[in-house]
Amino acid sequence: MPAQFHTRVRAELDSIDQQGLTKPERVIASRQGPVITVAGREVLNFCANNYLGLGGDERVAQAGIAATERWGSGTASVRFICGTLEIHKELEAAIAGYLGFEDAILFAAAFDANGGLFEPLFGEEDAIVSDSLNHASIIDGVRLCKAKRYRFANSDMDELEARLKEARAAGARDIIIATDGAFSMDGYIARLQDIRALADKYDALIMVDDCHATGFLGEKGRGSYAHHGVKVDFVTGTFGKALGGAMGGFICATTEVVQLLKQRARPYLFSNALSPAVCGSSLEAIRIAQGEEGDALRKQLTANAARFRGAMTEAGFDLLPGEHPIIPVMLGDAKLAQDFAARMLELGVYVIGFSFPVVPRGAARIRTQMSAAHTFEHIDRAVEAFTTAGRELGVI
Repeated sequence: MPAQFHTRVRAELDSIDQQGLTKPERVIASRQGPVITVAGREVLNFCANNYLGLGGDERVAQAGIAATERWGSGTASVRFICGTLEIHKELEAAIAGYLGFEDAILFAAAFDANGGLFEPLFGEEDAIVSDSLNHASIIDGVRLCKAKRYRFANSDMDELEARLKEARAAGARDIIIATDGAFSMDGYIARLQDIRALADKYDALIMVDDCHATGFLGEKGRGSYAHHGVKVDFVTGTFGKALGGAMGGFICATTEVVQLLKQRARPYLFSNALSPAVCGSSLEAIRIAQGEEGDALRKQLTANAARFRGAMTEAGFDLLPGEHPIIPVMLGDAKLAQDFAARMLELGVYVIGFSFPVVPRGAARIRTQMSAAHTFEHIDRAVEAFTTAGRELGVI
């Protein structure tokens, strides 16, 4: 490679570091859980998407092992050639049934699910109206589609209606409203009741990315739309968060939509099938999540979030409002967020500082995430560490 290329790369890395935007990757030497091993010592973990605490659950792990023993490590093929196993069909039926849809299609990652949804279903005659805070995977999926694009400010229903009016006035054939069910950086839950009313008014479809909702929001953890008691047309989600913590994504929809996606969705057609281990673990996680044990885990998760939010507010921290187990602690400055996270690790709590480009400039934060596996003792110890670091760094 030309020397000037490497010089440019080094300069970019130096610039990122000087702005305090470098995102270190700390190596974990244990299973995912409320307590993990980092740098040779045990620390409390408050930054995983492990909402139900199933990421390190022995039953989930053993189900993945059993699937590997039966089906092998992988198919060495894409689904339509030589890669569809019985366990893939079982998982599709399980996630569709759990979430109340006719059918589902599996992807190697939830990013791929959002990347594969729009282009096969919508063309130049159609319109996509997207929330401004949508996940990067939705944004990229929309970019791959030739439909006309509109955007509305986060959860601004007046602006959403204005964009729907524009799309209808422009003669759109089909309109789809695309939104996260829960916005991952802020913990806001989409206003799906209002979105449903506007969709009905303007004859629009609704797509919801429920990666940060499936398993723990709404009745039986069916997601943000269940939380609001409304129906939506498409749900995308993941097995990499509440449902086992592995990887893999899905789209739930009608059988005909799923069949069309299986014929045309490029991330599905050109990626290897989901590994049997992921399928086995995900099936066990779904079994737990939709039963009485899932109800108990969701109750504990809610209690943990309320306890943490109340104690942190009392300590004087600036928290974004909400009811989600994502609870951002706002700091503003990127370097401060990195320094704060480093000090927290010294105090025995593993959290991450989030800064640009993951969040807007000037909105750096520590994004904490509660888990059903946390105990009240874990919560209280974390708040104590936050308070110590906050005082030392002049945050409170």
